Order: sequence, then structure tokens, then C-alpha cells
Amino acid sequence: MSSKNHYDVLEVAPTASADEIKRAFRAQIALYHPDKVQHLGKEFQEMAAGRAAALTEAYRVLSNESQRADYDRALAAAPHSAPRPASPAEAPSPPAGAEPPRAEPPRGGSFTKERAGRDLILRKATLERIRQALALAGSDYDETQVRGFDLALVPKAKMFGGGKRPRLLGRFVEPVDAAAVAESWSLAVRWIASSKDETCVFLLGSSVASPRELADAIAEQRRRHRAMLTIVPMDVRTWDAHVPVDAPAICKDLLTRLKSGNP
Repeated sequence: MSSKNHYDVLEVAPTASADEIKRAFRAQIALYHPDKVQHLGKEFQEMAAGRAAALTEAYRVLSNESQRADYDRALAAAPHSAPRPASPAEAPSPPAGAEPPRAEPPRGGSFTKERAGRDLILRKATLERIRQALALAGSDYDETQVRGFDLALVPKAKMFGGGKRPRLLGRFVEPVDAAAVAESWSLAVRWIASSKDETCVFLLGSSVASPRELADAIAEQRRRHRAMLTIVPMDVRTWDAHVPVDAPAICKDLLTRLKSGNP
């Protein structure tokens, strides 16, 4: 889970042209405008402000030919220690002649596009919060990719043995209901079929079914499929979660940190 460089922040390749960098900045900065995140609460508004500052700093450097050349040389010399994106308070104002272009409003202005933008902000902010909480919990995991999931973490092997930690999966669904539980269980079982490792799935969403519906759905999947699998439905607006009593300790610790607001 290394820190991102400016190209990662803008989600462009190091070979991207100036126009590609400009387009990427415009597309992303529009998602983090204060008007787009005011409904998400203070915590996510602060995350969005930090993301906007990082985007602005990345664009400031990469849109300037000489600064980009210096930055590329720094990356080549120290690929694992890219300069840290500026925080909102640290982000300098763009110099004359290199002002970031103004974010263009979504063309068409449809409700669907607006909702998609809000969902993307919530998803990125939630995943970043989970990563931070896990890192501060002292658990060493490698991030990988698993089809059907937004987050997949595999514990690094311990040199001197010790208890084996579970794999962790995160998946955004709307709504978090019985159907989502069944589908997510099926996807997770496919991934762990060969290893048979214990796995905890965080089912994330802003619309969550009743505890009774979720409990019945999880119980039904446990009856139908034998697997060392725990599903934890979670409301990402409040961090409230339906936690089985036999959930792995690391999952409970992670949830406590998320709920407390102090990862």
C-alpha cells in the first residue's frame, strides 16, 4: 500500500500527453466540488477536500513542462519514494500561467450522472478510510484484485509462524440486502475455494436492509455452503455493521476503529 505519485492521483500513465492530463484533472476535480459532497457529512467532506488538493497539486506539477521533467527524474531515481501530495493547507496556489482549468459541469446534467459522481466519491473515501484503519491496526496486508470486489487484501506471510490472519474483501452494493449477501457469498467462495483460508467480506452500502433480513440471509448461506467465510454488512454513512459473534478479531478491531472515527 505505497503512497501514490502524481500520475496515480490523476489516474493517467506516465506517458500521458498534456491534453490527457488536463482532461483527467477536469473529470476528477468536478467530482470533489463542495456542492457535490455537502450531503456526505464532515468526515467525507474533509476527505474530498484532501483529494481535491492532491489533484490540484498533481496537475500543477504535471502541467508545467520543466516541473514535470524534474518530477519524472525524481521518480526514476527513487521510484518508491514519490513526493507526497500536498494536504489542503499545504497545497500552493498555481503559479501565473499554470492555473488549473476550471472544472466543467457534467454535460447533460442528468440525475444519473450526478448520482454516479456522488457514489464514486463515497466509494473512494470509504476504501481509503478502511486502508488507513487497517494500517494503523498494525496488520500487514498486500492488496490484490479479485473479480467482483472493490477491495481485496491478503495477509503477508509471517516469518516465525503465529496465528493465521483472514483474507479481507470489500464490496459496494446498493442496497445491502439478502440478494447482495447471496451474490457476494458466491463470489467469495469461488476465490477461497483453492486455499480454504478464512475470509471476511465487508458488504458496503448506504442503503441497508433490516438486521433480521441480513441475519436470515447469512444463516441461509452458511447452511447451504460450508466455508470459512464471514460476511459483515455495513452502512458506510454511520459505520454501523451487522457483526457475527464469530467474526475474526481483526475484523472486529477494524470496525471499532471505523466506528470511533479514530482509525
